[in-house]
Amino acid sequence: MAVATKRQSSSGRGSIAHKVFVRSSKAGNASKIVREQYLRSDIPCSSEACSVCIPPQNADGTFRPPVLAKIPNSNKQRGPHYVVVDTNIALKAIDLLEHKSIFYDVIIPQIVLEEVRNRSLPVYNRLRNLTKASDDEKRFYVFHNEFHQDTHVTRNKNESINDRNDRAIRQTSKWYQDHLKKTVDTRQNISSMDVDGDSSSSSAKMVVVPQIVLISDDRDNRTKAEAEGITALSLRSYLKEFPNGDDLLDLAPSDDWTATSSGLAAIYPSFYPMSRLLGGIKNGTLHQGILSISQFNFLEGSVRTQAYPKPILVLGRENLNRGFNGDVVVVELLPKSQWKIPSSSIIEEEELGKTEGADNESETIETDEERKALAEEALKAQHQQGESAASKVQPTARIVGIIKRNWRFYVGHVSAQSAAGVSSSDNSQKSIFVVPLDKCIPRIRIKTRKLGELVNKRIVVSIDDWPIHSRHPEGHFIRSLGEIESKEAETEALLLEHDVEYRPFPKSVLNCLPPEGHDWKVPENIESTTDEQLKKRRDLRHLLVCSIDPPNCQDIDDALHAHVLPNGNYEVGVHIADVTHFVKPNTPLDDEGASRGTSVYLVDKRIDMLPMLLGTDLCSLKPYVDRFSFSVLWEMTPQGEIVNTEFTKSIIRSREAFEYGQAQARIDDESQNDDLTKGMRILLDLSKKLKKGRMDAGALNLSSPEVKVNTESETSDPGNVEIKKLLDTNSLVEEFMLLANISVAKKIYESYPQTAMLRRHGAPPATNFEILNDQLRIKKGMSIDLESSKTLADSLDKCVDPEEPFFNNLVRIMATRCMLAAEYFPSGEYGYPEFRHYGLASEIYTHFTSPIRRYADVVAHRQLAGAIDYESLHPSHRDRNKMESICRNINKRHRNAQFAGRASIEYYVGQVLKADESEQEGFIIKVFSNGINILVPKFGVESLIHLEDLGDPETASYDEDTYTLHLQSKDDKKPIALSIFDKVKVYVRSVKDETSGKRKVHMSLRS
Repeated sequence: MAVATKRQSSSGRGSIAHKVFVRSSKAGNASKIVREQYLRSDIPCSSEACSVCIPPQNADGTFRPPVLAKIPNSNKQRGPHYVVVDTNIALKAIDLLEHKSIFYDVIIPQIVLEEVRNRSLPVYNRLRNLTKASDDEKRFYVFHNEFHQDTHVTRNKNESINDRNDRAIRQTSKWYQDHLKKTVDTRQNISSMDVDGDSSSSSAKMVVVPQIVLISDDRDNRTKAEAEGITALSLRSYLKEFPNGDDLLDLAPSDDWTATSSGLAAIYPSFYPMSRLLGGIKNGTLHQGILSISQFNFLEGSVRTQAYPKPILVLGRENLNRGFNGDVVVVELLPKSQWKIPSSSIIEEEELGKTEGADNESETIETDEERKALAEEALKAQHQQGESAASKVQPTARIVGIIKRNWRFYVGHVSAQSAAGVSSSDNSQKSIFVVPLDKCIPRIRIKTRKLGELVNKRIVVSIDDWPIHSRHPEGHFIRSLGEIESKEAETEALLLEHDVEYRPFPKSVLNCLPPEGHDWKVPENIESTTDEQLKKRRDLRHLLVCSIDPPNCQDIDDALHAHVLPNGNYEVGVHIADVTHFVKPNTPLDDEGASRGTSVYLVDKRIDMLPMLLGTDLCSLKPYVDRFSFSVLWEMTPQGEIVNTEFTKSIIRSREAFEYGQAQARIDDESQNDDLTKGMRILLDLSKKLKKGRMDAGALNLSSPEVKVNTESETSDPGNVEIKKLLDTNSLVEEFMLLANISVAKKIYESYPQTAMLRRHGAPPATNFEILNDQLRIKKGMSIDLESSKTLADSLDKCVDPEEPFFNNLVRIMATRCMLAAEYFPSGEYGYPEFRHYGLASEIYTHFTSPIRRYADVVAHRQLAGAIDYESLHPSHRDRNKMESICRNINKRHRNAQFAGRASIEYYVGQVLKADESEQEGFIIKVFSNGINILVPKFGVESLIHLEDLGDPETASYDEDTYTLHLQSKDDKKPIALSIFDKVKVYVRSVKDETSGKRKVHMSLRS
């Protein structure tokens, strides 16, 4: 229970709001918690027309100018006005808020900004950018209604949080309306220069009291606002007031789906009320987890829960019940008699739904084709017998509630069915299907008047709702990216699909950079400086430091050195770019880096986490110039044992920036015997000993197909594809970066046991390897031992086929996919035994060595600086809740960056193969009852070959016990047997996928 009260402060300039909570502990003890919130009366309205409000002061004593224009924009139906938006408008119409033809002089109540931040961080960042003081054109202002004594509202008894927040937004609108009537001097004139910037015009306008317009799509909220004397409009009503309203309406969330679908019967089960969901989760009758839709079968999902070792299967549209890939869902188990074996068939929505029109809503959830596919799966499950089949059976469930939606903007194209017979002159509104690029996402129905303009285009859509009566989610058009297959459209599409922030850095971020720009330099003499921080740095410019990186690397994070000590040991140093010298906590630059989380590397470009001035110049450890760094120094024996470790902020001057190949050639050149080369040879020798020690401890040598796409330097057009070659110098750098990360992890955990930024890699559940182990046992008589990382590593080494050298690599690739993903976490979130990085066989680990491109490393740098008393640690990195929030975001950003990089390679490989068909070796890595999945190592790509392209489908039979597909060829009826791990010859070419609209690798078996 919470009780809220207000009382006047002693200063008389505000009041203090009290919230009194009664909290009970698990032991049943009750404690009273009192929270005070100071309410002010001097928070300005920030309108140029106001003659009363005093603008806030900057740190230098100057006053910040008002944000809202003296004479704001008007339209054909109303005069000058300010706009107030509610939370749903901000969330669902962010593209319209950013649109250049509408939404100027907008008031964002603080409660709206907070709600948006809690529900969608990407939208929050975009909204925040609109409110930056540097964006003078749009003029968005955050009004801190929660701290103003006239707009702060307390929650009433039995009032929901949403209703309280809506009331707060209305109160803000009402306050502005009343305040401006009292404070705007309508007797003053204003020249047209102030209105349109034309100083040659001598006409003048009278200042009028700006009207306040509340934009909300909540009908109840609008009704209450109008009763309180506030002008309130729906988004679509407001858009119609503008000359280009028809064009803008296509960009607006649809609010008329309910009206047009009235009378339709519900075809999906209703979700349980939240109280039942939470109660069921607590007592164990319901289970919560993240829904994952199969990329091969859109009718099959799975949910991992703590209660069951295997994922819970969710089969069919009715049981999936409007769940989206990535949603946090609540499931209810079905009877054990309905538990099933995971699907062995490829089922694609676009293939089954070719005849379905977007205008005609079915009265059933599953189509006849979908029911047929599910029936075939059920029949196969019944035919499975014996212990082998029983071990593959998994629990099945149905979704009964959705805790959190994973909706985002989706990229796709207009379906062929919707595009058929389109006339470019027809501007009537139509319902159409948009087919997302992601096959795990169902088709989305939108309404548009621009169908003729959208055909054959990559378009972005947003989801508004998935009502109970509709087989498909319903949304609206956002914008067009360009022609399908154009490089610009496809690149932007993959960035949007993987939620990569690629917009230019805003002015507020760039203003945080050193004003000297590229002319900034490290001070020559640190002994005579008056800067106390600079005096704490060690001058290491005398050391023979060099960097070793991939070709054309500009953002050089790390450099190394080594030399012999008088006692015969070695001094070894890893020197990392001191990014935190420039990126200070709680600044727009830091906020931007924290939001982006990581740099993203595509084939033809790099999306930077930090502005290029830092990443490729001032922070980059370029050769021949002085740079600030954070150094880890070890004394090591010739056997690679650590005697002592030091950490220090430093200044270095790199002697050379090598590419991996150049460094390897210099080390191997016996004629090179200078001190720098000798140091590199020491590093190489020690790195081999470090690697042996890791491998002996159980570190894993996993694998994934890594290819490099070479592009033309001027046009970025794809040239050829080649497998990345790894040299000893690659391992040299890797070993010392790992050692630095481990050393730093120990130090920051010692100083900050609750909030140290660490990275863990959990041991994989044995169930993850069940299928792979079964395949190895049946086909090769081998197995993978999961008792420890050491036994797993040893058993992988034994998976060798003398007749096929690539087989061991193939097993490692497949084993990698069975592993859990590594994740960042604050140290207080787990017990010490769970810190372990399974793949590296290290008890503790962090990321420290790449702060230019990873925000986790930035945090680790700040914590290490605090641990060695170089500077105090910012409170946000001492707060466990804030650290958990930072880790959640960078884990997501790290995964998205990996997927975006892979998608870029896939796109460019498709372009390379566009005009070329070649015969290649491939390996079968997955067998279905109606197709096979093949990996071609040379290109690092996979492709499905469907049953009809393999032979005569009527003769096909799938032996699930031996993972073998049997069929006959179409022409001569020769028997064909295709089994897991088989090497096959395939023709590889690039084709345009009619389902996704994107170019993909197509394979066919050589006959």
